[in-house]
Amino acid sequence: MSTRNYLAGFGNQFTSEAEPGTLPQGRNSPQRAPRGLYAELISGSAFTAPRHQNQRSWVYRRQPSVVTGAYAPYEQPYWKSGAAQGQDVAPDPLRWHPIAIPEQPLDFVDGLRTVVVNGDPEAQIGVAAHLVLMNRSMQPRALVNADAEMLLVPQQGELSIVTEFGILDVGPGEIALLPRGIAFSVKVQGPSRVYVCENYGAPFRLPELGPIGSNGLAAARDFLAPVAAYEQPQEQPYEIVRKFGGRLWQTRQARTPFDVVAWHGNLVPFKYDTADFMVIGTVSFDHPDPSIFTVLTSPSDTPGTANCDFVIFPPRWMVAEDTFRPPWYHRNLMSEFMGLVRGQYDAKPEGFKPGGMSLHDCMVPHGPDAEAYDNASNAQLAPHKLDATLAFMFESRWRFKPTAYAMECGALDGAYADCWAALKDSFR
Repeated sequence: MSTRNYLAGFGNQFTSEAEPGTLPQGRNSPQRAPRGLYAELISGSAFTAPRHQNQRSWVYRRQPSVVTGAYAPYEQPYWKSGAAQGQDVAPDPLRWHPIAIPEQPLDFVDGLRTVVVNGDPEAQIGVAAHLVLMNRSMQPRALVNADAEMLLVPQQGELSIVTEFGILDVGPGEIALLPRGIAFSVKVQGPSRVYVCENYGAPFRLPELGPIGSNGLAAARDFLAPVAAYEQPQEQPYEIVRKFGGRLWQTRQARTPFDVVAWHGNLVPFKYDTADFMVIGTVSFDHPDPSIFTVLTSPSDTPGTANCDFVIFPPRWMVAEDTFRPPWYHRNLMSEFMGLVRGQYDAKPEGFKPGGMSLHDCMVPHGPDAEAYDNASNAQLAPHKLDATLAFMFESRWRFKPTAYAMECGALDGAYADCWAALKDSFR
């Protein structure tokens, strides 16, 4: 990965210019923008949203975004949107083995496979969880998602994400957050696997810390935004794929979408290294609720009940006394889609592999498998470091519905429930 400069701070008001003197001073839309550029406003919230929720950026580009061609439908049958495009399934726990990256040429758009869906992009509620299996870069091609922001969790392969605001280099252990409506193009160095959360609801933000206080979890300063960078005009046309109303549309245009020379605002892409997450845990007894592992949250209209929480389980010390240290057995109101970036997950040491996935929907019982239960019940309770691991959850108040691809791809673990079969009645 190349070494790049970034701007630090989640939600900050940034300024950046690739060429000195190209960012107007004292006003946003002067009669003539510097050096023949065009001023363009990108709004990520309603104009009248409260100041602390208002998101917008001004960009100064060589040609405005209106210079484009007419759109026609683009067929990508594996990209699904909203609960209506999922399948009704029995209330069973589901798990998928890692899915191999195909040998056929696939970029980010064509390699995307929707696994579970809920909500409705038209109503701006809910999320979809995807797996992207790709082996080639997108350019000269760009994606604009007008339905949702996209949270990328690389599991295999290094990514360079070219955006209108600059470039983000992101690898396994890091995440990228791409705002709704921003053009981006994903470059890869080889076969790559990426988990994606497509968030139709309120934009992700840092969670409130409450009694934790002013420090802990993900720090705002550790989120990095790109510096302005622009492409020179291309000889070949750019293909633009736009997600709009739950469908994909395609056009070709002569201009590159990555022609922003300067910009300022707070609607920007970010990257974040999960190694910077300050884990909070018990220093006495009991396994705490997984909400203390929340990196980002998309709130719903019900206070305290998220449209989506992005939760990670990174390396950490386990020190609780007289405590069953893995997660307890549970049934939750919230539905959980889980992935494993690397290492082992402490509640499923054998059956859950990096690149795999699991789904435990609303009120579906789940918890440690028999091996994890036996080990944790009989372990010597000395301080123990869970190391070289990274699991995550997309947790939502809305029930996830698997897609036809998820149920028929051949990776569904039909014996998943067997991992609890050895939990015998040992009442004395």
